[in-house]
Amino acid sequence: MTALRRSQLPDSAEEEVHAEILTVLGILSGVIELDGHLTVEAAESVVFGAGPVVLSPKAWEKLEASHHALLSLLREDRPVYGVNTGFGALSRVRVPKEELSQLQLNLVRSHAAGVGEPLPDRVVRAVLLFRVNSFLQGASGVRPELVELLVEMLNRGVYPVIPAQGSVGASGDLAPLAHLALVLIGEGKARFQGAELPGGEALRRAGLAPLAELQPKEGLALLNGTSVMLAQLFCAWVLGRRAFSAALGVAALTLQALRAHTQPLDPRVHALRPHPGQIRVAEILRALLSSSQLTDTFMDDVQDPYSLRCLPQILGPVWETLAR
Repeated sequence: MTALRRSQLPDSAEEEVHAEILTVLGILSGVIELDGHLTVEAAESVVFGAGPVVLSPKAWEKLEASHHALLSLLREDRPVYGVNTGFGALSRVRVPKEELSQLQLNLVRSHAAGVGEPLPDRVVRAVLLFRVNSFLQGASGVRPELVELLVEMLNRGVYPVIPAQGSVGASGDLAPLAHLALVLIGEGKARFQGAELPGGEALRRAGLAPLAELQPKEGLALLNGTSVMLAQLFCAWVLGRRAFSAALGVAALTLQALRAHTQPLDPRVHALRPHPGQIRVAEILRALLSSSQLTDTFMDDVQDPYSLRCLPQILGPVWETLAR
């Protein structure tokens, strides 16, 4: 599973709003160094801001160590599932050394059976990023050169055409990731600069060369993961969070346009029913309205419409869902 962690949330409502604005505007984007421990903020910068990525020296060392460990096992002629044995019911069948690369190629080709519309480029960017980040844990045994090609595809905008349907869930995104793996060896299809091309041609136009072959375990390592479902979840979460931030801004503007009262935002009111999201939304709205000269101007009105008074209660559960 890809390591994806959230950096510490801002302490105050003002900091939260400010950080969100900076992220949406792309001010926090830049070159991202990948080391296998990807933050949400860095992932958003790469996926939505198209920021470039580089591998950290330590991550490269972990890749080399992992690959050498796999080669050592093969030299010992020990059975390793899916590396020098068959898959599934054929796990007891030993595969000759001269057929190990063909085994990986057969695995990829046989699983590239997805259907449906292709995933959007943004989601595919996330898939590439999360697959790289997962390999950088140094536990997959793949060559550093394979990971380097994935990084260059991400940086140069070579996006494998991945059908949206075909994942087997908890067992992994086998079929979707097989379509990604095909492009690495010059097969399958990919989009480059808006055109859908054969995988090898897309790589060539981007100034890249496909891998000559898949070495032992590389097909299995490419397919066994949940990077596709994670990418779809991540993109939906980011877009949902941005829509929620916009909703908070619209709520604050609405309260000002209608010259509403701010008493319903009083922290003492929300402390009586201490739902974290409700309290946080009220805090954010108070921060956004702190210098407003339009609210609390019609003091003769006893109360505002229900939909205005209950904004924290309505938006609070959404904040809690996105914050999890």
